[in-house]
Amino acid sequence: MKYEQLAKDIIKNVGGKENVNSVVHCITRLRFKLKDESKANTDVLKNMDGVVTVMKSGGQYQVVIGNHVPDVYKDVVTIGGFQSESPVDEEEDGKKQNLFNRFIDMISGIFAPTLGVLAATGMIKGFNALFMALGWYSDKTGTYQILNAIGDCLFYFFPIFLGFTAAKKFKGNQFIGMAIGAALVYPTLSGLTAGKPLYTLFAGTMFESPVHITFLGIPVILMTYSSSVIPIVIAAWVGAKLEKWFTKVIPDVVKTFLVPFFTLLVTVPLTFIVIGPIATWAGQLLGQLTLWLISLSPIVAGIFLGALWQVFVIFGLHWGLIPIAINNIVVMHSDPILALIFAASFAQTGAVLGVWLKTKDKKLKSLSIPAFISGIFGVTEPAIYGITLPKKKPFIISCIAAAIGGGLLGVFGSKIYMMGGLGVFGFPSMIDPKAGINIGFWGAIIAVVTAFILGFILTYLFGGAGKENKNADASETKIPEQKQTDVNVKSEVISSPFTGEIKSLSELKDAAFASGALGKGVAIEPSEGKLYSPVSGTVSALFPTHHAIGITSDRGAEILIHIGMDTVQLEGNYFSAHTTQGARVEKGQLLIEFNIEGIKSAGYVVTTPVVVTNHEKYTLVPTEEQNIQAVERLIELQVKSNSVAV
Repeated sequence: MKYEQLAKDIIKNVGGKENVNSVVHCITRLRFKLKDESKANTDVLKNMDGVVTVMKSGGQYQVVIGNHVPDVYKDVVTIGGFQSESPVDEEEDGKKQNLFNRFIDMISGIFAPTLGVLAATGMIKGFNALFMALGWYSDKTGTYQILNAIGDCLFYFFPIFLGFTAAKKFKGNQFIGMAIGAALVYPTLSGLTAGKPLYTLFAGTMFESPVHITFLGIPVILMTYSSSVIPIVIAAWVGAKLEKWFTKVIPDVVKTFLVPFFTLLVTVPLTFIVIGPIATWAGQLLGQLTLWLISLSPIVAGIFLGALWQVFVIFGLHWGLIPIAINNIVVMHSDPILALIFAASFAQTGAVLGVWLKTKDKKLKSLSIPAFISGIFGVTEPAIYGITLPKKKPFIISCIAAAIGGGLLGVFGSKIYMMGGLGVFGFPSMIDPKAGINIGFWGAIIAVVTAFILGFILTYLFGGAGKENKNADASETKIPEQKQTDVNVKSEVISSPFTGEIKSLSELKDAAFASGALGKGVAIEPSEGKLYSPVSGTVSALFPTHHAIGITSDRGAEILIHIGMDTVQLEGNYFSAHTTQGARVEKGQLLIEFNIEGIKSAGYVVTTPVVVTNHEKYTLVPTEEQNIQAVERLIELQVKSNSVAV
C-alpha cells in the first residue's frame, strides 16, 4: 500500500480505530465521525508529513490531505478495518433526495452487484440453448444439464443473492437477508403446493389462492419465489428495520444471536403470510401492464425506448426498467423491454466507426479504436463519454439510429428469454428455449445491422467528425471565449470558470484553502450558478456530490475548483454535473450547474476557490479586475525556469 504508514499514523492520532464511528472522504480531505474528538491529537496531525491541516466542522473531524485523498482513504479503510462507504451517507441522503431519485438509488444499489454474474450465467444459458438449437447436442446429455445448471444457478436462487445486496443497501445484516431469501426458495415448502389444498382464499377473483398450510392458524399462501425479485427486496427492507429495533432493545451480552433470532422469527413468517403474496401479485400486475403498453404499439415503444435508452443510461434512469424486465422474465418467461433497446449499443458503435474513419484528429482517431472494440461487446461508456457525446452530433445520430432499430425490433416482436450478455453476447438470450430460433431472433439481427449501418453512414456524412475546430461540436453549452493576448509557449491562461466577483483566498473561512495549502489562486463569488471549464484538458476528479472538480489542462496545469465551503454536506443537493471523471473538456464548456439560492438557504456560502494545485511549477499572475465574466482571463501561469513547459 502506497500510503500505509500515513494511514497508520492518521488512525493512531484520531484516537485509534475504536474511536472512529465512520470515515468518508471528499475531494481533498478525510472526514471522520469520532466518538470523542478530545482523544484526537490535532497538533500532531497538523504537523504530519502528508497532512495539509486539520479542521472541525459539521460534526466531522476533517484531515485535509489534497488531491490524492482517495488513495489515502483506501489505505485508511483497509488498515483500520472500516467499512468502505460512499461519500454521501445513504440514510441522511435519502431524507433529502426526491422520491424518484431515492428509488433509482435503491434499485441500482441492490441490482448492480449482481449484474455481472447475472449476465455471465445468462450468456451460458443462452449459448446452451443455441447449441441445442443447432443440433450439437440434446437436452438429455450431461453437457446440456451441467451448462443449464450453471446458467440457472443464480437466477433460480435469486432471492438469496438479492437478500444479501438488499440487506447491505438497507444497512442490515447481509446474512440475515440471505437467510430470508433462502427460506423463500426452501424446496420442502415449494413441494407442498402439489397436494390438495385445505381451502381456497379469494375464490372467483384474480387473487384466487389455494391454502395448503397455516402458521399458528393463519393461512399461508404458498407461491413460487425462485427467481422472484420484489418479495425479497421488501422482506429485506422489513428485516433491516426490525433488526435495528431489536438491536436497540436487546442487551449487548446476548445481542449476537438474539437479534438475528427474533429478526428471522418475525420477518420470515410475515413474508410468507403477507409480503410475499402481495408483492407477487404486484409483480404480476406490473408485468401485465408493461406488456399491455407495448401491445398498444410495439413499434412506437421500440422507437421511444431505442431513442432514449442511451440518455437513460447517462442519467441512471435505466435502473427503473431493469427490475421490471427481470420480473417479466419470471412471470411471463420473456421480456420485450430490454429487447427493444438491444440495437442502441450497436448504433453507438456504428457512430464511433464513422468518427474513426472520418476524423483527422489523431488523438480522437486513437480513442475511437478501443471505443469501437468495447462497443461491439456492449460496453459503450468509452464511446459515449469519450467520443460521441463530446462531439454532440454523433451522439444524436446514434440515438436516431437506435430509434429505428428499436422500431424494427418492435415490428418483429423480438424478446429476451433470459438475462444475458451485452453487445454480440446478447444474441443467445434472444433464443426461445422452447421454440428455438424464431422470427424475433432474425428480427434482432436485422435491427442491429440496420442501426449499426445508419449510425456509421449518418455520422460519416453529417456527424462533423472531420472538423478541425475542436470547439465546434462540444457536448455542452459553451460561452464564446474572449479574445486574449497571445502568450508565449511557456505560459498558459486560466480562464474564469464563473461570472462573479473576485476575492482573495485569504478571505475564505476554510483554513486549508485560505492558507494556500491546497493550491495558489483566487476565490470567486459567483453571480450565476454555472461552472465552465477554465482550460481545455481532462477531468481528473469529479466528486460524486458534484460540488468540486479537478481538471488537468493540456499543458499540465492542475486546477481544483471547490464550489462553496463545506458544501459536501449538501450531499449533491443543488448540484448537477454535465461531465464525468476522465472526460475530455474544452475551454468554455459547461461542466456543472448549481443553485446559488438553494445553497445559501441551506446555510452555506458559495464563495469558490479556484486554485492551481501544482503551483510550484509556475509564477501566477492573476487578473487585476474585481468583477469578471465567465471565460475571461483569470490567471496567467508563467512556467518557472527550472520547470519544463508542456
